[in-house]
Amino acid sequence: MLRVEGLTCRYGKVAAVSELTLEVRQGELVALIGANGAGKTTTLKAISGLVAPVAGRLMFSGRDITGASARHILRLGIAHCPEGRRVFPYMTVLENLQMGSHLRRDRRQVAADMAGLLDRFPILRERRAQTAGTLSGGEQQLLAIARALMSRPKLVMFDEPSLGLAPTIVDRVFDVIKTIQAAGVTVIMVEQNAFAALELSDRAYVIEQGRLTLTGTGRDLLENPRVKAAYLGA
Repeated sequence: MLRVEGLTCRYGKVAAVSELTLEVRQGELVALIGANGAGKTTTLKAISGLVAPVAGRLMFSGRDITGASARHILRLGIAHCPEGRRVFPYMTVLENLQMGSHLRRDRRQVAADMAGLLDRFPILRERRAQTAGTLSGGEQQLLAIARALMSRPKLVMFDEPSLGLAPTIVDRVFDVIKTIQAAGVTVIMVEQNAFAALELSDRAYVIEQGRLTLTGTGRDLLENPRVKAAYLGA
């Protein structure tokens, strides 16, 4: 479904990602793990059109999306749930969800999807007239996920979905992500909790200093001595 070939991204003279190649197959949950500053977030931003690559190629469902606008990439079916949730704090929950569907023209189906998501996340139904900035961190994360789903994506990218959340809420968020995959949506996840990310994933990539260093199934990497030492505290 998605192929990243030789991706290189720079911030000024600093290379954040160098010659990175990876693929995501339809229906998979693929995790990207690595230390802070390794280039994981930059990789997601390049895929979603928020960072322009200086080299390499991005292919999605057989289309070359290298250098395409974020709007065009979203319309093709890639949604990005960014680090730190990034809800619109002064808009209501309903208005945030409506922003997730702003490129869609199938109004009747949008209304049906909205109703379905509010059924899936009862807390958002309860808070639907409340401004997003007054929600708890966990509620904001659920809202960010629901907003991404309102675009009816084929692939969703989650950047640090557990960041800053209480353990009980983290479990709920991971359950939701797994349910999204089970419904047929392909998932890429960057996650600080490497153990949870590898447990959830079908396959995973380890990125260090902007370069791919290891790849394998989630189970294989959980047993890899190098991964254990660097990311699992073993």
